[in-house]
Amino acid sequence: MATKVFIDGAAGTTGLEIRERLSGRREVQLVALDDARRKDPAARADALNENDVVVLCLPDDAAREAVSLITNPAVRVIDPSTAHRTMEGWVYGFPEMAPKQREAIRHSTRLSNPGCYSTGFIALMAPLVRAGLLPADAPYTCNAVSGYSGGGRGIITEFEDKAAPNFTQEVFRTYALALQHKHVAEMQMHSGLTHRPLFAPSVGRYYRGMLVEVPLQLWSLKTTPSVAQLHQALADSYSGEPLVKVAPLADSAKLKTLDAEGMKNTNRMKLYVFGDEALRQARLVAVLDNLGKGAAGAAVQNLNAMMGWPETEGLL
Repeated sequence: MATKVFIDGAAGTTGLEIRERLSGRREVQLVALDDARRKDPAARADALNENDVVVLCLPDDAAREAVSLITNPAVRVIDPSTAHRTMEGWVYGFPEMAPKQREAIRHSTRLSNPGCYSTGFIALMAPLVRAGLLPADAPYTCNAVSGYSGGGRGIITEFEDKAAPNFTQEVFRTYALALQHKHVAEMQMHSGLTHRPLFAPSVGRYYRGMLVEVPLQLWSLKTTPSVAQLHQALADSYSGEPLVKVAPLADSAKLKTLDAEGMKNTNRMKLYVFGDEALRQARLVAVLDNLGKGAAGAAVQNLNAMMGWPETEGLL
């Protein structure tokens, strides 16, 4: 029998992409409520309790409310919102993050999908902290830029609809200047850091794709890692992974630039290590699609892992 999947909030950017990636799969039966029933609390509660898997493409408060309505213990939940990413009892849905993460996902009933920026940061940091190459208690900075689709329908309108009152022609903007971006808590927790990283996110005038960078002053770290050691640890951590690749050091050394759209329309992520051993400095960079590996693609990958299906099914 096909697994019945109900996407609560399927009209949003992430929900639409998840639906598109699952459409046509024989092992999945997508369940939807029409517009009238979607606004009926009783019908929505029934849908949340009558299906095998529920995907919550909702704002944080609405996601919490939806979980509170689920009384059927057999229902499995995947939540792409920020609401449960650091909450006890929820499994963090990043299969490549740690050796036993896939096993935890396979047996989970409550799974929180990672944030897009967090995926890149944790992919770079978690293996290096776990290996002891980067001290957990050091101060770290993360600089990042995303396509404007990462902000949802409101920001998409702001960048695309010339008739909108808040239409902008900005090419690039930085934001979260008060240092309170909602991804920081999960970035710290799942990287194993003692302190909050200083996070400087930005948005550019392009639809999808992102760069996430962690600059390192290697000379300041008590662990004194080399550039080669950092690269080798990342390469070892993701060896054999179909969706996360680490560029060879020699290839990275030949690059003059990196394109934030380099992984767009895929569920793949590529990691780079740039550095100078003499200067004792390094730049760790992740390239991914904020709607792919950073959102909808990750949710589909997590569904596959949760149900014991081939993990890359329906993904590019």
